[in-house]
Amino acid sequence: MDFDQLTLGQAAAGVRAGTVTSTTLTTEALARAKSNADLNAFVTLDEDGALKAAAAFDATGDKDKPLGGVPVVIKDNIEVAGLPCSAGTPALRDYVPKADAPVVAKLRAAGAIIIGKTSMHELAFGISGYNSALRTGAGFGVRNAYDRTLIAGGSSSGTGAAIGARIVAGGLGTDTGGSVRVPAALNGCASLRPTVGRYPQQGIAPISHTRDTAGPMAATMADVALLDRVITGGAAVAPADLKQMRIGIVRTMLTNLDVDTETAFQAAIVRMKAQGVTVVEVEMPQLAELNGQVGFPVALYEAYDDMVGYLAHTGTGLTIEALAMEIASPDVKGTYDGLVIPRKLPGPDDTLLDARPIYDAAIKTARPALQALYATTFADHRLDAIAFPTTPRVAIASNPDSSSLENFGLFIQNTDPGSNAGIPGIQIPIALGATSKLPIGLELDGPAGSDHRLLAIGMALDDIFKRLPPPTS
Repeated sequence: MDFDQLTLGQAAAGVRAGTVTSTTLTTEALARAKSNADLNAFVTLDEDGALKAAAAFDATGDKDKPLGGVPVVIKDNIEVAGLPCSAGTPALRDYVPKADAPVVAKLRAAGAIIIGKTSMHELAFGISGYNSALRTGAGFGVRNAYDRTLIAGGSSSGTGAAIGARIVAGGLGTDTGGSVRVPAALNGCASLRPTVGRYPQQGIAPISHTRDTAGPMAATMADVALLDRVITGGAAVAPADLKQMRIGIVRTMLTNLDVDTETAFQAAIVRMKAQGVTVVEVEMPQLAELNGQVGFPVALYEAYDDMVGYLAHTGTGLTIEALAMEIASPDVKGTYDGLVIPRKLPGPDDTLLDARPIYDAAIKTARPALQALYATTFADHRLDAIAFPTTPRVAIASNPDSSSLENFGLFIQNTDPGSNAGIPGIQIPIALGATSKLPIGLELDGPAGSDHRLLAIGMALDDIFKRLPPPTS
C-alpha cells in the first residue's frame, strides 16, 4: 500500500477485502506520528489504546463498517473517552472525559481507530496554531506539513498537519471562523464546515454556539463526504455534473492575494470553466460591513457564557476566571483578559464598550441581514456556490508574531463571512504555489443546508485537481 496516497475510503476497502489489517494501518500511522514529532501535531498519542482497539477489530470487528479499522485523529477540544481534552490550554490539561462527544461516538461506531488528540491554537482562538502552552517538538507551534518553519494554520492545526503529512487520511476539527478550512488549505487537505446545527455540538469546548461547528478534514473530498455520512447518517454522495453548476465570484473576496494564490486561483477557474462550470461575477456590496457587525461581537460575547457552561459540564470545578489565569499564549490571554472576561468590545480610539447592546444588535439585525444577503445572492443568480481562495496567502513564518491581530484578520477574511451566516463551505486543495511550493486552497460556500450539493461538487473537482504531491521533508 502507498501510505503517502492512501485515502480513508481505500483503507476501509483494503480492510474489507482482507488485503490489509487494522493493526498494520494503525502501526504505520503511529510510526509516522512519532517520526514527525517536530510537527507538534499531537497533544496525546494513544499508542497502547489504538493498537489494542485495532487488534480487537482485526479479531472480531465488522469489516463492512464504513471506517472499519481505519486510524483517525481528533482535535483536542473534542471529547474522547479516557483521553485528556485540554482545548490546548493548561487549566484543562488534566481533564479526562468519561464519554465520547457524539461526533466521536459516530466515528467509533463506524469502526474508526482513534490514534490520538491533535494540538490546536489555544482555546481555538486563532489561525496560526502557534500555541505557547504545549509542544512535543523543539519549538512551540504546530508546524506546516510542507515546511516546518511555517504555520499549520488554525485553530484545527494538528489535524490539518497530520493529514497533510500523511500520518492519517482523516480526522475531526472544529470551525468558528475558518478553523477547519484554514489549516486544510495550508496543509493541502480537504474539509467541510457544515451548516451550523447539522452536527451535534455536545462534548466540544466552545467559543460561540451561534458560530461553532465540528467539521471533517481528510485527504480528499470523497473522504470528507464519507466522514460526513458517518456523522449524519445521510445517504452516500455522488460527484456532481459540473456542466450543471453555476459558481459565483465576488470580486471583493480576491483582495490581499499573494502572487502564488492569485495565479493558482485564476488557473483553477479556467480549469473549472473548461469542464463546463458556468462562472458568474456577482456583487455583495454590504458583505464586509455586515460581517464586521457580526463577527467579533458574537464570538467574544458568547465565549463567556458558553465556556462557563462547558466548564460546568466538565465537572472540574474550574471557573472561567481560573481558566483565564493559566492561558499561555499572549494573543489568547489578551483576548480573554481584555474582552471576554470583562464582556467588552473594542470601540473607536482604543475605547472599550459594553458588549451586550452590540451583541444584541448583531443577533437581531446584522446577522439576519447577512444571511439574507447570501440567500438573495444565491437565489438571484441561481448559484450553487460562491468560489474564492480559502486563504489569501500561503503559510507564513511560525513565531509569536504569526498570531498578530493583523494576520488573524487577513487569514479569515474569506472564511469568516460564511461562518457568521451559518452556511456550509468546503475547502479543496488546488495546487502547490509556483514559487513557494506550498499548498493553496479553493473554497466553495453554498446556501444553508446545501452540504450534500457542495460535497458532490467537491468530489467532481477532486477529479480535476487531483491530490497534491506529498511533502518531501
